[in-house]
Amino acid sequence: MAAPMEVAVCTDSAAPMWSCIVWELHSGANLLTYRGGQAGPRGLALLNGEYLLAAQLGKNYISAWELQRKDQLQQKIMCPGPVTCLTASPNGLYVLAGVAESIHLWEVRGFTQVRQSRLLSGGRCVREVGAGGVDCPVPSPPRLVLQADPSRIPAPRHVWSHHTLPITDLHCGFGGPLARVATSSLDQTVKLWEVSSGELLLSVLFDVSIMAVTMDLAEHHMFCGGSEGSIFQVNLFTWGEELPPRARPVWHLTPVLSTDGSVLLSGSHDETVRLWDVQSKQCIRTVALKGPVTNATILLAPVSMLSSDFRPSLPLPHFNKHLLGAEHGDEPRHGGLTLRLGLHQQGSEPSYLDRTEQLQAVLCSTMEKSVLGGQDQLRVRVTELEDEVRNLRKINRDLFDFSTRFITRPAK
Repeated sequence: MAAPMEVAVCTDSAAPMWSCIVWELHSGANLLTYRGGQAGPRGLALLNGEYLLAAQLGKNYISAWELQRKDQLQQKIMCPGPVTCLTASPNGLYVLAGVAESIHLWEVRGFTQVRQSRLLSGGRCVREVGAGGVDCPVPSPPRLVLQADPSRIPAPRHVWSHHTLPITDLHCGFGGPLARVATSSLDQTVKLWEVSSGELLLSVLFDVSIMAVTMDLAEHHMFCGGSEGSIFQVNLFTWGEELPPRARPVWHLTPVLSTDGSVLLSGSHDETVRLWDVQSKQCIRTVALKGPVTNATILLAPVSMLSSDFRPSLPLPHFNKHLLGAEHGDEPRHGGLTLRLGLHQQGSEPSYLDRTEQLQAVLCSTMEKSVLGGQDQLRVRVTELEDEVRNLRKINRDLFDFSTRFITRPAK
């Protein structure tokens, strides 16, 4: 069995001949190009290993391609306004797009817009990035009830407002509720937070504004892209080091996702994508694009990307434009909706949290019945004992009267 191929997927803002380019990570060979529009910053997403989604720069639609049909644009997904960020859940069940100050969430199986909120849901975390502050990712329970009423906005568990200038990037680590989050800002600092407690773990001050931040898979190192072109490597247990400077700001960094964990991919406004060796801190490959880089990422090439015979398991229907839209007509529906985030099958067994709540309810009910029942039994027992004492007193008094009459009876 052949080893999986690692590829770099990149986009630029010019896109004169193609929208997205895919090249082999180690050899630099050009593998694929996708045509049709210009992808905006943080607007590239891989959906379930079958579709490539790209939010168009300054436009109100998302382009979608089947991975093996690179020359044919599959669909244009219309949105209420220009899409500023785009992502898909790791399990391929949900697609999220940021439009102005709202985040739109679609369920992939039916492509129904199930939620419109000011919060961004990333599979098991909810987050929002704003100027001068960030709302902490909040661990989502296995069963999450989302209200369709736009006026009811869920409150965040933690609000991080330690940054004094707008936040430029945010990276969520692994671990769900135990994960750590790194944020970068124009205030020349990068801060590391703990999701569960909301505490600030670390704050690193730089000489320049930081435009991008990421961490390696083991979360031992943090990589920060500076506005003047440098990439800083920060050891979370010692002091940081600096990679050779670049000519333009570094806007995009990807986690060290190579098999041996030794390379880092970066994209910049100098119209180049560079591959770095983390150990030697040297640039080992430079790929020139036609415009400022808007997206750059490393991933394992899905089977559908390299096989022309592969077909998606499900066709890509049209996305509904309205919240909880009906199958026929454009009238939105209102009400509540229950989502089971992270579960692939309906009717799955209850989670440990549900079981714990059920057990707690049973114990409380049993204890309440036991306490109330014990009080009733105690009252009955006290009544019985009081009756027995009265009966004994009566017997004792009758015995005393009989003895007194027998003793004092005159002799014959």
